[in-house]
Amino acid sequence: MPANVLLGVSGGIAAYKSAALCSLLVKRGYDVQVLMTENATRFVQPLTFQALSHRPVVVDTFAEPNPSEIAHIALADEADVFVIAPATANLIAKLAHGLADDMVTTTALACTAPMVIAPAMNVHMWDHPAVQQNLQVLKERGAVVVEPGSGQLACGYTGKGRLAEPEEILEVVERTLRRRQDLAGKRIVVTAGPTIEEIDPVRYLSNASSGKMGYAIAEAAVARGAEVHLISGPVPLPPVPGARVETIRSTQDLLDAVMRVIDQADVFISAAAPADFRPVRRLAQKWKKTDGTPVLELEPTPDVLAAAAARRRSGQVFVGFAAETHDAVVYGRDKLARKRLDLVVVNDVTEPGAGFAVDTNRVVVLDGQGGEEALPLMSKREVAERILDRVAELLQARRED
Repeated sequence: MPANVLLGVSGGIAAYKSAALCSLLVKRGYDVQVLMTENATRFVQPLTFQALSHRPVVVDTFAEPNPSEIAHIALADEADVFVIAPATANLIAKLAHGLADDMVTTTALACTAPMVIAPAMNVHMWDHPAVQQNLQVLKERGAVVVEPGSGQLACGYTGKGRLAEPEEILEVVERTLRRRQDLAGKRIVVTAGPTIEEIDPVRYLSNASSGKMGYAIAEAAVARGAEVHLISGPVPLPPVPGARVETIRSTQDLLDAVMRVIDQADVFISAAAPADFRPVRRLAQKWKKTDGTPVLELEPTPDVLAAAAARRRSGQVFVGFAAETHDAVVYGRDKLARKRLDLVVVNDVTEPGAGFAVDTNRVVVLDGQGGEEALPLMSKREVAERILDRVAELLQARRED
């Protein structure tokens, strides 16, 4: 059964390229339904898209041809992917802030399918902080943004802002469709956040992990059909809808939680940052300054990933993380080999935008065959999708063996 593609067209000169995109999608066998804003119809007539898609183009929010359904809800429910090309600065702002005053944005607000956004605008508009912040909001919600190209723009400027070529957008759409439910039925255990090792009732040892990377992985895995068990240290993040969320505090708690579920998991993604050491003796009372300077004797905490790997059964996929401050790839390769993992995701937390408590990351994905995939700075949700792409490939390869 062919996938249903919603193609939203907003009011920019690049709308003519959307006609070529529509044609490509139809030739690939997709069922394409075109939605246009009123301003888009000033650049390209709806009849053009109707001839290419073999379907009436929807423009008027209040046109309800079928009295048994609400048009924008029905369209949203049928979609397998929603592509918006071109996406103007105005339309991007509406999507980011939940405005719905035309058929494209109204349908987008009701649509739960993956969204692919292809921006097109003047170079200065593209660089404006408001536009970039709005795009970041959409990326964090899981939207895939096809970066505009650079070159001569219709406004006369030269720079970034030109709509990506239709072939490039098509490639992203097809990659997004391949991700759809590709992890359906798979049981994935994800750990996230820090652990806390108490010194006394009010003080503890921990680290700066925010849990955002692990939560992004859990969200993406749920969207791809997986049964997700998220084991989280103490972080101020809302629960991931659709995932079973279990909260823990100490590294021993984390170990116990993982060992209870690891045998039933198809995939284990260890994105948590457990504390490496704990006090040998926890003080029963708060240590006061008047008691003098305390001397802490520390001992290693349990190695959760190593313990889980020791229980690993055939067919399971194990992914580790290595947050380093130098020689990240070297330490990552050591971790990959020592703990017999399938993948290790390494990052240098000293790099801007790649540390804790930020919404972006720059990582290198290492595999057991010596492969090394360096990803550029991107949202943690985008990083999560790329990691899960690799996980899905590994699961598929093992099914074929």
